[in-house]
Amino acid sequence: MTCAEHKLNKMFDATVNRRIARSWVIRPWGAAAAALLLMACTAQPPPLLGTSEWDRIGIAAEAAEPILQIDVHEGDQVVEGQPLLMLDARRTQAQFAQAEADSQRLSAQLRELRRGSRSEVVAAADAALRYAKFQRDDAHHTLDRQRAQRDIGAISQAAFEQAETAWHLASTDVTQRQAQLDELRHGTRAEEIEQAEAALLAAQSIEQRLSITLARMTVRAPRAGRIDALPYKLGDQPPAGATVVSILVGEAPYARVFVPESQRAGLAFGARFQVRVDGVAAPFEARLRSIRSEASFTPYFALSGDDASRLSYRAELQLSGEAAQHLPAGVPLQAERLADGSD
Repeated sequence: MTCAEHKLNKMFDATVNRRIARSWVIRPWGAAAAALLLMACTAQPPPLLGTSEWDRIGIAAEAAEPILQIDVHEGDQVVEGQPLLMLDARRTQAQFAQAEADSQRLSAQLRELRRGSRSEVVAAADAALRYAKFQRDDAHHTLDRQRAQRDIGAISQAAFEQAETAWHLASTDVTQRQAQLDELRHGTRAEEIEQAEAALLAAQSIEQRLSITLARMTVRAPRAGRIDALPYKLGDQPPAGATVVSILVGEAPYARVFVPESQRAGLAFGARFQVRVDGVAAPFEARLRSIRSEASFTPYFALSGDDASRLSYRAELQLSGEAAQHLPAGVPLQAERLADGSD
């Protein structure tokens, strides 16, 4: 290498070293700015994901009977007490008529027990007692005659014993007739009246239950709302307890979102959110109205440590605004917490 080339190499190396030194002076400031920018971008937690939901009421079939009539369609607005559909009530009507007749029968029996025996029945029992006494007295006279004849040897011992047996039977009949008359005169025991009252109360309870069942064979809206689903069609026979009508109720829907474990401790009831619904340009304001205390998904290894971030808690954000009243259920949305938190 010549002397000139050696000098040129030294000059080039010096220039490069100066540029590298200047770059290292500037680079820390650039790295700090980038870190601050990254912190500003990551200060806002990620949005909560969920769907729009309405409070839902499911009306169950009171009995396993065919559907005879449907008065509404899905999407219809209904008012409280409006008939929605009708089930076949003939079987329930027959059961109710039977229970009603049973209640009337037991009620009449209770009145009879409280009133006591009729005077004619008491008079008949008294007459039967007097007749039994006449029979007893006649048997006693016969026994006396048979005893005298036995003493003189006119009759056998067997004949005398037959007369004695007849007197004992007549005396027993008098005792029985006297007890029956006393029972009629003393009236009904209090325990029998209490038993009759309990039986009547049980029959009336069955009648009342069947009356309620009969009324519910015509399915009515328990409150105002919008028909969401009619799972069964005309002529279907849903099982007892199956949901035959689903109604969306409430003044406005709510956002059902899932809160990650890292944000759970910082949320309080009333926290304000901005909710963006897919397909709707304008955002909605919402407030946190409820949040579960138990995680929706809790694997056994996610109770502590780094795995705790896997936990998520279901929360409900109440949407506000007139436009929210027209939102359907089940639409995806995103909720971002506002900077001021809660009022």
